[in-house]
Amino acid sequence: MISQLNHNLIFLFHLPIHKKSVFPPTPLSLSLKVSTFIDSNTTHLHFPLFSALNSTHSCPSPKRVSHIVKNEGQRVLMDYLYLTRGYNYLDAEYISKNSPRFIQGLVSKINVHDDDDDVAKELMKFLRYNPINEFEPFFESLGVNLSELHLFLPSGIMFLDDDHVLLETFHTLSSYGIPRNKIGKIYKEAKEIFGYASGLLLKFQGYEDLGLSRSTIIKLVVCCPSLLVGDINSEFVAVLDQLKNIGIGNDWIVNYMSCSRTYSWKTMIDTMQFLREVGYSEKQMHDLFKENPKFLLEGFGKVLYTFLDRSVELGIEMNVIYSYFTEYPHILSNKYAKNLLEVVDFLCFIGMGRDDIVHILSNYMHLLSTRSLKGPRTVCKELKVEKADLCRIIKDDPLKLISVGSKLEKKSSGKISGHDPRIYLQKINFLQKLGYAENTEEMAKALKRFRGRGDQLQERFDCLVAAGLDYNSVVEMVKRAPMILNQKKAVIEKKIDFLRNILGCPVECVVGFPSYFCHNLEKNIERFSMYAWLKERNAVNPAFALSNIVSANDKRFVKYFVDVHPEGPTIWKVLPIGTCSCYPSVSLQLGELLFCKKTLSKLIRDWMVWVSSRRDHLVGLCCLFDLEGKETPRSSTMKTLIRIW
Repeated sequence: MISQLNHNLIFLFHLPIHKKSVFPPTPLSLSLKVSTFIDSNTTHLHFPLFSALNSTHSCPSPKRVSHIVKNEGQRVLMDYLYLTRGYNYLDAEYISKNSPRFIQGLVSKINVHDDDDDVAKELMKFLRYNPINEFEPFFESLGVNLSELHLFLPSGIMFLDDDHVLLETFHTLSSYGIPRNKIGKIYKEAKEIFGYASGLLLKFQGYEDLGLSRSTIIKLVVCCPSLLVGDINSEFVAVLDQLKNIGIGNDWIVNYMSCSRTYSWKTMIDTMQFLREVGYSEKQMHDLFKENPKFLLEGFGKVLYTFLDRSVELGIEMNVIYSYFTEYPHILSNKYAKNLLEVVDFLCFIGMGRDDIVHILSNYMHLLSTRSLKGPRTVCKELKVEKADLCRIIKDDPLKLISVGSKLEKKSSGKISGHDPRIYLQKINFLQKLGYAENTEEMAKALKRFRGRGDQLQERFDCLVAAGLDYNSVVEMVKRAPMILNQKKAVIEKKIDFLRNILGCPVECVVGFPSYFCHNLEKNIERFSMYAWLKERNAVNPAFALSNIVSANDKRFVKYFVDVHPEGPTIWKVLPIGTCSCYPSVSLQLGELLFCKKTLSKLIRDWMVWVSSRRDHLVGLCCLFDLEGKETPRSSTMKTLIRIW
């Protein structure tokens, strides 16, 4: 270890001296462990060790360091790990760029307050006399939170290469394709696998032999690291076999799994067994899981089984309950089962007889499950009636329980009460799949923002998933921009087709810019035609983001995408503004304009009138010829249109 410490002296000769810059002071205070020397009989020597762990306690909300200082810190740390410590370049670069809190703490230990300070030089000097615990930036770069870091730091060692098995496992996982920032999650949940790196490839091969693709295995391992512990997980294999029996492929399940959740394969097996007992056929089970994957991934909670027990006590026939589970699968959800328990408690409190309760649940279970009820005392107080009177009202018309007892009725000021409960149920069911909780302000807002029936919203949602977008990504997109699902399916498909086949952009680019679907397609066609014309003349940055062109208002677009070329305003006037309602399905060159056949005659006629009115026809014919008289790339297109006209 002493030789490793002495090796730090090499850092003095290898690190480059960077250009001096002005850096603001960083007030983050970090405790420096005082060096302590023990008696000569001990074989271990303790060094002055820098640690970033205490920074979270001494300064819970540290100020950010400047971007320049941060870059200098990253560069120095990378050189230290690569040149001084001898780690490979990719590892050193990744650790230095993905440990910002460690860098922040490191930079805070040097004085940066005037123009003469050299950040790199000060950091090099600090690192020569203050060796770092290399496991801190390493684990931070793997995604471990700084607040949890102390739980995973090995005792007695401070250099990464002292734990060669850990490094070997890290390299094996990353080389297989597992994102490095997810390896920290694997380390936290399945630390055992970091003790036998050589056997990991055999485990990966075992899962590939089950028919799983590498991308599926990567996501499975990130979501369920325990799959790598021990032998091939038999419960997981059983889940795949049962899904295969109902017509669901191996790779389907990972599309709906999230790294932030934990999953139990045994629970999934129990869920499918319960559905068979209820009477679900293989097709019904297939349709249920396809429509609502949460039923498989999360299973049925205790609330559902509690409702079943109460129903049996009341005397409701099991075949009646099972038929409801089959016909109205939403009742299987914990939220709906909880609503039914509230109905039972409500009716019992107002003194309704057992036979009447059985009658109401047997006939209206699917509707009563959609609403959460207020307390019976509150309802009696609002209606100014006794319990017996309320009981008589509900006996005469059981659906009155919804209108007088639902919590949502009061919030909605009676707007929903006049709607068909079945349509309302479909919409509520869809919104709950997106993560909205029933009887909350968020749900009330979502009901207003998402327009259309539940089946229509589901169809539009499925359209986005079918285009190749990840299920969870689509959920986040529509929650950020609900207007996406307020459009017809055909409109959404046209916008996807334009994005993919005309612009040549991957459909995944809309994940970070979901409002793309909220903009008018015809206007986008005009704008991208203009942008393509400018791009061919090197008059505009070819790397403009999709959002820059689509979301800019008209004034801004004209400023940055029309007026940047002398002939830009002329071309912008020639474009069929506001007239194009469709576009060719075939792939076109970016320079070609997109025209609607319906308005072709009028467009050419107006264009010819405009050209003939120009004193200098060379300017008017700029769509066909440049100023030197040479044909432009779109000349054949324009001449063909004129010939057709």
